Amino acid sequence: MPRHKVLTLWNEEQLNEEETRILRTPCKEAPVPFDAETVKAIRALRGAFLEREDAAGLAAPQIGISRRIIAFRTRNFDDKDPADRKENYEILVNPRITQARGEPVVTDEGCLSCPEIRVEISRYPEIKIRALDAEGRKVSKRYLDFSARVVQHEIDHLDGKLIVDYDGAVFVPKNRQNFFDKFFQSQ
Repeated sequence: MPRHKVLTLWNEEQLNEEETRILRTPCKEAPVPFDAETVKAIRALRGAFLEREDAAGLAAPQIGISRRIIAFRTRNFDDKDPADRKENYEILVNPRITQARGEPVVTDEGCLSCPEIRVEISRYPEIKIRALDAEGRKVSKRYLDFSARVVQHEIDHLDGKLIVDYDGAVFVPKNRQNFFDKFFQSQ
């Protein structure tokens, strides 16, 4: 069982108002050079991400940290072993998409903060990012296909945007249809 709790918009019975407020609040940039709080936030996010086998990516606000930091797998996406080898994941601080290329592709996405559902979302198949790495060095990288999708999804979290904010088709479990009908009517 993961030690770090991932914030969610709802649980089995109800909406999580306090967690929703945190998830919906745009994050602050991390100061450069990194202060002690930012270093601690990077460590916490890395730890939370590495203990999960079910995450392609994780953003700091999902664990209650309002900083622009994301962690995500860069390879071995289907591996059920944790992505704990450094070559299998990246951490980006203050990431910015500087270029988006290609015809947007529609695919359904899930999210740890929106459990049980999937939403069809259109995303660019190629993006270029400017950011800092976990040690504070400037990086400029290009991501393609699934990696590009994951990075765009995680950057959405930094802006307080979630998969339920997109207009695509929503897929919900039949046994939870009534709960989600109420949720989406209140949006």
